Amino acid sequence: MSKRILMVLTSHEDMGLSGKKTGNWFDEVATPYYLFKQAGHEVVLASPKGGSAPIDPFSYDEMFMTENTHKFLKDPAAMRDLSNTSVLRNINYRSFDAAFFPGGYGQLWDLANDSFALQMIQDLIYTNKHVALICHAPAILRDVKKPNGEPLVKGMNVTGFSNSEDDELSLSRHLLFQLETALKEKGANYQRSEKNWVPKVVVDGYLITGQNPATSPFIAKTLIEQLAKV
Repeated sequence: MSKRILMVLTSHEDMGLSGKKTGNWFDEVATPYYLFKQAGHEVVLASPKGGSAPIDPFSYDEMFMTENTHKFLKDPAAMRDLSNTSVLRNINYRSFDAAFFPGGYGQLWDLANDSFALQMIQDLIYTNKHVALICHAPAILRDVKKPNGEPLVKGMNVTGFSNSEDDELSLSRHLLFQLETALKEKGANYQRSEKNWVPKVVVDGYLITGQNPATSPFIAKTLIEQLAKV
């Protein structure tokens, strides 16, 4: 049965005062986008500001491009979706069956501090709907609460981009905060792969998290599998 998936992207493209550009990691948008559609699901793109959602320039490097990113660039419908995202606050997220958050450093600046996004995640999880976040997107969970006011991730199994992966990119000093540290401070049972850049997906109830860009197809397939059980 076809489901509706809300894909929530960052609108932020500046990495603090570093002068570096960021945005959404391209393959974390493109690969799930096509896998969801191939599974027969509807995909709606939204972002805090709406309109064109920025892609991290680094993710256009050929070493990070994939069959799906190349396909996306040549797909008028996909590029139109990316250029015309809906304003997140105008979305009736309760009409969706799941939410998916691609990663990118921009999420640390806007979505991690977006009260609407935080409330949406809580509402979806506690109405038995799946929320999946990959790479840096799990940083958004830092300030999501349980209905009793405790951190959502307290006692939960989660993953996301590791401190050592940030360090390997020499970007740690430019960040507002590091995801791994922040989630551990909130009481999460943070898990990661044994080596950097190795895929890892963690499922805890209706929350699905993925560690890094290599996890992109795996977290998309996991969400598809979870939706098939509903």
